[in-house]
Amino acid sequence: MSKQDKQQCCCETNSLKEAGASAGHTGHNWNSKYALAIAAMALLWAMAYAAIQPVAHWLAVGLFGLAQGSPLAESVEFFFYDTAKILLLLAALIYAIAWARAGLNVERVRDYLSGKARGLGYFLGSSFGAITPFCSCSSIPLFLGFTTANIPVGITMSFLITSPLINELAVVLLWGLLGWKITVAYVIVGMVAGIIGGYLMDALRAERWLHPAILEAIASMPAQATLVTASASARKISLRQRHDFAWGETSSIFRRVWKWVIIGVGLGAALHGFVPDNWFAQHLGAGEWWSVPLSVLLGIPLYSSVTGIIPVMESLLGKGLPLGTTLAFCMSTVVVSLPEMIMLRQVMTPRLLGIFVGYLLIMFTLVGWLFNLLGSVTM
Repeated sequence: MSKQDKQQCCCETNSLKEAGASAGHTGHNWNSKYALAIAAMALLWAMAYAAIQPVAHWLAVGLFGLAQGSPLAESVEFFFYDTAKILLLLAALIYAIAWARAGLNVERVRDYLSGKARGLGYFLGSSFGAITPFCSCSSIPLFLGFTTANIPVGITMSFLITSPLINELAVVLLWGLLGWKITVAYVIVGMVAGIIGGYLMDALRAERWLHPAILEAIASMPAQATLVTASASARKISLRQRHDFAWGETSSIFRRVWKWVIIGVGLGAALHGFVPDNWFAQHLGAGEWWSVPLSVLLGIPLYSSVTGIIPVMESLLGKGLPLGTTLAFCMSTVVVSLPEMIMLRQVMTPRLLGIFVGYLLIMFTLVGWLFNLLGSVTM
């Protein structure tokens, strides 16, 4: 090799090194800016979430001048509070799940949960639902994330059923109201309902009845998983890649469901302040067999979180409604509400939604009959 060729080769090598150093420096700068941006957004998100309740109250009572405690004021405040809460959760949770999924071997997780550990998966999905403090509508963002991550539908259903039924605050309130025996029985029933529901959905191969948009997202996962795996074998997944993937997922899902969140919460808010609870005690307090399925059906149009329904439960029991009938009504209100069904329609086809709701109505009716029977035996 001539001296001139050696000099040219050295120049090219130095140029490549400088380009690589420049790219690395640029990537480091982007990562630093990204970390600062995420920290700032997280702080703003937390501040916004903490301000939802007082702002919703101010809008209803202060800005609109509605009488505090009136049915209309309660409904308007409920609408602003729940709409903002669900949209904030939707954006944050879908982004976080998609961000983590970008570097996750989804096929490996799916295969593990689909194989020998499927029974464990139902239990884990139900357990995760029990420790997450979400109402039925707030659980849907996580359900969407799990589904698009190609986690088996039965496991996501176990989470979706149990999450609104059980949380630590509800357990404390229920313990103080009914004692530890009823509280433990309620938690077990909620967990079992989630596990059985998950098994049933997988037995029916319910994934084929998901919404076409969800099926398209799932169908694209093998290609994405291959791309991510190939990238991971060559080098570590960059933060920019994770962000781009997560932002695309969040934007796509948010654009499709935000209006249905508003419609669903609006319907729940319209009913929230205008249905007197004493009507149920007057008409369903005799403890007839038909009062349980009727109470389940009457709970569907309503919408409340499990912690919000505990005072209603106390009021109904105080007015003479049997325990089983009360539990069936409250479980239906918490899990099978019209707002939730409107939102789930963006995830499920009518057939799957019908099976899901039908299962819950049957399960809650059986629970009501069981607790009424236990109550009559112990009296």
